[in-house]
Amino acid sequence: MSILHSALLNIRSEIKHILPTQPCALCGQMSRDGLWCAACDDALPYLDMPHCPACALPTPSGELCGHCLKHPPLFTRTVAAFGYAFPLDKLVQAMKYGEQLALAHAFADRLARRIPRDSLPDCVIPMPLHPAKLRERGYNQSLLLAAPIARTLDLELLPHACMRVRDTAPQSSLPWKARKKNMRNAFGCEVDLSGKRVVLVDDVLTTGASLNALAEAVRLRGAAEIEAWVVARTLPHRH
Repeated sequence: MSILHSALLNIRSEIKHILPTQPCALCGQMSRDGLWCAACDDALPYLDMPHCPACALPTPSGELCGHCLKHPPLFTRTVAAFGYAFPLDKLVQAMKYGEQLALAHAFADRLARRIPRDSLPDCVIPMPLHPAKLRERGYNQSLLLAAPIARTLDLELLPHACMRVRDTAPQSSLPWKARKKNMRNAFGCEVDLSGKRVVLVDDVLTTGASLNALAEAVRLRGAAEIEAWVVARTLPHRH
C-alpha cells in the first residue's frame, strides 16, 4: 500500500468518526455509513452476476437472453444496481410509497457508480407519472433518482420531455401478460430528440412494458439510441 493510499484511508476514517450517527434503515443499529450500515450494505442483493446486457436478467456468461434475442426491447442496454429482492425491495417500497425520499439519493449514488463513463448518453429522462398520480403521491420517485444521477455524470436532465397521457392501472396490480397492453400508447414526448442518445430512469424493471412504451415514445421523436437505468431488476424466482 502506497503512503498516499494509506493517508487517504486515514483521512476517510477520521471523517467517518466525525459524521453524525443515524439509525440504519434496515437493522436500526446506529451507523455513520449513511442511510444503511456497512453490514446491511454487504447483505443487499447487488446485481453482480453475469446478465443480459439488454434487459439485465441473469445469463450464464453475460450473453443476450433468449427473450431479448426473440423480442428485442426498444432500449439496447439496461444498467441495474440491484436485484429486486429482500431487503432491497423494502427500501424501494419505502421510497416509493412511504415518502422516505432520502433513499432516492442513496439509490442514485449506487446506480451512478455502475454507469460506464466511456460512453455516456446525451440526456436523461425520468419515467413520468400521470398528473393525477403525481398529485396523489406528491412526488415522482423516478425524477428524484434521475436528477442526482444527471448531476453526478454531468448529463442534461429533461424532466418534462415526456408525459404519461393515460392514467394506467398500476403495473404491479396486473398479470404479466396484461402489462404490455396496459402501457400501450401511455406516453407522449414533446421534444425533438433527433440523433440523441437517451437514457430512461426508473426504479424497478419487471417485464419492461413501461420502459418499452416510453422508449417507443422517445424513438418516435428521433432518439438514436435508448438505454434504461434502474435501481433494481426483478429476478426469476428460484425454487
